[in-house]
Amino acid sequence: MRPTETVLGEGRLAALSWGDEAAPTWVALHGWLDNAASFARLAPALVAELGIRLVALDLPGHGHSPHRGERADYPLWGYVPDVLEALDGLSLRSATLVGHSMGAGVASLVAAAMPARVARLVLIDGLASTTNEPAETVAQLQAALAARARSRGDTGGYPSVEDAVAARVRGGVTPIDADTVRPIVERNLARAQDGGYRWCTDRRLTWPSLLRWTPDQMLETVAAIRAPVLLLQASGGVLNQHPHLGDACRRLARLERRIVSGGHHLHLERIRVAQVAAEIVRWHQSTVGECVS
Repeated sequence: MRPTETVLGEGRLAALSWGDEAAPTWVALHGWLDNAASFARLAPALVAELGIRLVALDLPGHGHSPHRGERADYPLWGYVPDVLEALDGLSLRSATLVGHSMGAGVASLVAAAMPARVARLVLIDGLASTTNEPAETVAQLQAALAARARSRGDTGGYPSVEDAVAARVRGGVTPIDADTVRPIVERNLARAQDGGYRWCTDRRLTWPSLLRWTPDQMLETVAAIRAPVLLLQASGGVLNQHPHLGDACRRLARLERRIVSGGHHLHLERIRVAQVAAEIVRWHQSTVGECVS
């Protein structure tokens, strides 16, 4: 099943879609430095099993979507208007949101702030936002400003797609193999003038955030979520190190939490994607009647 290239919001958001345009539509949000192709292996399974259409966005600065303005930044909450714009562009009053990692954080914010727009939440190894204690605020700001000063003028390229894949495997924040990351890398590359390849992603995405929410702010946000939530926690993922995961889960009124064997990108791992899809299908069927998708 090949995806269809889609453009939303007067050209401001690129996307990939799978399934019939007339089918109930789910919207998927990828992780940091990833793109819509993050769902290239999961989407066909969900479309076939549930009879849905899945639209995966390239969030601003990622994939084929434009970068923000020269002085703009990419805080987690800054993506919320983009997601709402995508829902409007798809004529969706409400939808099921599927989010991985950073995308799970964005989806959580949308569900908390605009509960009428979110029917269900599927969160894959991610939940809400990363946090700092109040005492860490100045250190975070200093580190972020220093990174911006160091990276001015940085450029880089790769002679081949294989070299870019290898670079992402070597430099990834979380462990990932070449086969798993390949769909993401291929969508994140553009031809350079020298015939090689360069990243499409905005280099500013690698800068540390100027500020992060406090744990209390994050927990209050999670507590405002009213939609049914499926949290798929990877056994080898990043949520295992989340210091406030237990508190956050207890704040979710309608949570089902499953620990699934796999790495942080388990929805892209060939040997894990069928299990991830099966968990989502089973949960979706159990929530039919609770909400409108």
